[in-house]
Amino acid sequence: MGKVKVLIKNNQDVCKIPSGVRFLIKRSCRAVLQIENFRDDAEISVFFIDNRQMRDLNFKYRQKDTATDVLSFPTYDGKNYTYSGDGVAILGDIVISFEKAVEQARENSHSLQRELAYLAVHSMLHLLNYNHENGGLEEVRMREKEEMILSQIGLNRSVTYATFNHED
Repeated sequence: MGKVKVLIKNNQDVCKIPSGVRFLIKRSCRAVLQIENFRDDAEISVFFIDNRQMRDLNFKYRQKDTATDVLSFPTYDGKNYTYSGDGVAILGDIVISFEKAVEQARENSHSLQRELAYLAVHSMLHLLNYNHENGGLEEVRMREKEEMILSQIGLNRSVTYATFNHED
């Protein structure tokens, strides 16, 4: 695997970002590229936003008037990735509603770390041209890959050691 640069920007102020989250996101993105045997140097941008911003993006790009948890904006056009002048594959953008991640972690009774890692892995697979939208075998392949990667980084479904106490 080449060098991987994960740029993370917090564009929300609804939820406090716990320590270690940036490292977790970077680790999750790198794990996907390692499992997928991605050889080139790569760059990914990750943005944390709130539900209002996510609802606006989801409506603008998917015509769905609701906040979702994560959106992926790949540069892959079906044949190639976009490369920078110095040969780095710009894989695309991942946009995570941090507010929605907190909600879903609580609803699913698992850690915020598990939820965020899942969203990063899920979105990274989209950047690498995986798709679950049509269901069937493609969806099964993607779900199995997600769980394999999360297990590899120590966040399988049964792990509950990493909890959060967020009072917002």
